[in-house]
Amino acid sequence: MKAGEEFIKSANQHAGPSKKKLWAGRIISTLPVLMLLFSGAAKLLKPPAVVQGFAHYGYQESFIVVIALLDLSCTVIYLIPRTAVLGAILMTGYLAGATASNVRVGDSSFFVTITLGILVWGGLYLRDQGVRAFDTAAELASPIR
Repeated sequence: MKAGEEFIKSANQHAGPSKKKLWAGRIISTLPVLMLLFSGAAKLLKPPAVVQGFAHYGYQESFIVVIALLDLSCTVIYLIPRTAVLGAILMTGYLAGATASNVRVGDSSFFVTITLGILVWGGLYLRDQGVRAFDTAAELASPIR
């Protein structure tokens, strides 16, 4: 093995997150996951409060199941470790839409969806070495040090 190959091999071998970071990330990720799973399940059941809520936001009742499936799909993709980053991106988009809907109708609960989005990425940052690597790469590329 050549010296350059040894360097590349050792650079690619990185330890995963510490147990503390891993568990902290899992715990932080639990809140948005539970909230979105509950939200998706409630939409599938279509209780009167959900139907009234959709009317309040100006959405047709026929979209409830579609939005529920999007909600649940994004969450499941986030739960699978290999697809967690894609899931976080999808959940961010979903939560951004929810935030926009809340702001559009003047509902002050938009801070909840923003907080959930922060928790999605905060939890993933702690439990995923690849996400932390983006932070390190951005720091190294920054002209201001």
